Amino acid sequence: MAKAPKDLRVWPKAVQMSIAVYKATQAFPKQETYGLASQLQRAAVSVASNIAEGRGRLTNGEFKQFLGIAQGSNYEVQTQVIIARELQFSTPELLKAAEELSFEVERMLRPLIAKVSAEAKIERWQKLQSRNQGLESRSDVSQEK
Repeated sequence: MAKAPKDLRVWPKAVQMSIAVYKATQAFPKQETYGLASQLQRAAVSVASNIAEGRGRLTNGEFKQFLGIAQGSNYEVQTQVIIARELQFSTPELLKAAEELSFEVERMLRPLIAKVSAEAKIERWQKLQSRNQGLESRSDVSQEK
């Protein structure tokens, strides 16, 4: 199943969001370099990174797990942008750009997670069927003896 993340529309959008977050955090106060700025940057990068890592995994179940982590990190970004706005750590325009991209990523992740979840269920069912067929053929052989 492993495929390149570039095939997904959400991945480049998540990369754009990371870049927007980095631009917004450049205006943060210097004392926030290792505080909220760093936390926000890591959360933003985590979104695109987990989409990419999940896409490179071998099963849809693994991919779904990484999409869930990406979704959680995206909610972190949204929360931290609100905090940064309230504290006036950056320009409203830069924070709004990052926030809008985060909302767009959220809208794109939801249906992708649903699709991958459905595919993961099918994979599990097929694996179970295959395992059951293997057990049946073994019992047929042992009954012939």
